[in-house]
Amino acid sequence: METRIIEIAGVKMEVDLREAKTVESYKIGDSVKILTKEYSHSKEWKSYPGVIIGFDNFKNLPTIIIACLELEYSSCKLRLYYLNSQSENIEICPSCRNDLIIDKARALEMLDKEIEKTRSELNELEYKKDFFTKNFGAYFSEELILQEK
Repeated sequence: METRIIEIAGVKMEVDLREAKTVESYKIGDSVKILTKEYSHSKEWKSYPGVIIGFDNFKNLPTIIIACLELEYSSCKLRLYYLNSQSENIEICPSCRNDLIIDKARALEMLDKEIEKTRSELNELEYKKDFFTKNFGAYFSEELILQEK
């Protein structure tokens, strides 16, 4: 079994294919908490629940990929974070059983609302396209006649 010691964001880990080892052992599917800043110049840190979804064992920049659910009052976003030695303003730690648990029903409800909102926007754009096609057809016909002369 071949292992390699790497350092990610100041944490030394022993990597064996799809598993990274430090004091804690991380593997794909592990629940973690992610601490991050919205903007690099911001002083406000936020913590979100996440799941490790991959390890990219690049030669020069090994990277941990974390899917994070940012559940706010009126929105729900699924974001990917990439943690490596060049990452700034991001930390992870194992999630504990006593941590605030995500309300699955609420998260799904928020995602459904986002889907409906996007569908509504799509329907509106399709309506505008149809309107343009039907009502501006004469404009383009006249333009072609002028170009032919």
